[in-house]
Order: sequence, then C-alpha cells, then structure tokens
Amino acid sequence: MVKPGDTLTRIGLETGQGWRDIARWNNLENPNLIEVGQVLRVVPPSGEPQVSPVRPTRIETRPIEARPLEAGKPGAAPGAATAAAAAPAATGKPPAAEPAREVPREADEGGLRWSWPAGGSVLTAFDEKLSKGIAIAGKAGDPVVAAADGQVVYVGSGVRGYGNLIIVKHGGNFLTAYAHNQTFLVKEDQTVKRGQKIAEMGSSDTDRVKLHFEVRRQGKPVDPAKYLPAR
Repeated sequence: MVKPGDTLTRIGLETGQGWRDIARWNNLENPNLIEVGQVLRVVPPSGEPQVSPVRPTRIETRPIEARPLEAGKPGAAPGAATAAAAAPAATGKPPAAEPAREVPREADEGGLRWSWPAGGSVLTAFDEKLSKGIAIAGKAGDPVVAAADGQVVYVGSGVRGYGNLIIVKHGGNFLTAYAHNQTFLVKEDQTVKRGQKIAEMGSSDTDRVKLHFEVRRQGKPVDPAKYLPAR
C-alpha cells in the first residue's frame, strides 16, 4: 500500500524489485502518478519470472580488461560516461582487487560473488533502523564499483536522502544501493560486472563526501559485512 512520500523507486528498494517491473505489473501508464492508499502489486504475476530479461548493450560485447591501466597510457584518462561504464576503475586502489566471497548457502544466488564498492574506511556501521547500510569514506571522484554482477534498475535522484543514487539488482533476491554519487557512469537496464566502475563518489544530499552502500535481501536491509570480503 502506497504511503505518504512513496515513489515507485522507494517502493522497489523496499520490496527488492525494479520500479519498471512494478509499473508494468500494475499497468501504470505514468509511474509518477501513484496515490496514498493505492495498493500495488510488488511480485510478478503468475507465470512471469522474478528476474527482468537482460537487454545487453553493444558495449558489453567487448572483453573487459581487469588489469589496472598504467598512468599516462593512452585511454587511461576519464572519458564519457557511456564509455567509462564498461571498464573497472583505472586509477586509485581498485576495490575489486580484493578477494571475493561466496554468498551464504541459505541465500543461494547461483554463485553470486561480492567485492567492496569503494576503497575507503567504514565511517558508519550497519544499523537496520537508522542507517540501513554503511558509509564509506573517500574523496570526490573516487571510484564506486558494482559489488556483484547484476543489472542496473535505477539511476537518478528521486529518493529523498540518497542524493544521486544507483540501484543494482542481483538475481531474484538481492539489491544493492549506492548513494550520494557525484557522477553516474551507467544507465538503467545496463548489465554490470563485479568490480566495474559505475559512479564517482560525491556528496549529493549529504554533509560530506562518502558512499552510502546498502545490501537488501528481498527488500529487507541486511548487514553488508555478512557478504563483503574481510579487510
């Protein structure tokens, strides 16, 4: 049921679904027109798979170079957002280089693997009632990378308190949220790989430069420390 202040994006974040799927399941011609008290379907109709079909883009057909680029090497300078979206962070300390860890057996996601989304220290630990995620320190422009393979289901600033936000869906059970970004490097519906640079860290809608990172299992916030590699 729609509550005051709800948007389809926030409802999707809280239910573990993409906002486009919710709009389709409810035949919403204008996803911005929802009313308080309105009841929306947040699970697919019978017979429709949980995971949205992936629409590959031409850029994903090219092999991804996992080795960091050398300073001064042609192509190492930041390019347009659409070009940068397909490559891991080329500068700084790549979070993706850390060892990955399997998802716990009870959360079977077909071998889903995790890495830290940013290289800084943890400023704020997980609290389900307050933070709903963790805050990671950094400087403006530091790389933000996908914590696991998935599909981008939201890119925008329409959720109050999150600033410039990216939401990635991983299989049928997990979403990750990356908030307060300075720059977006991916688009909605794009598939991403673990360790791929998806944004640059910023301070949008917050008091300092940081990444607010959430892991949600079936819409419920869970402690990212249960999935991310030990440091």
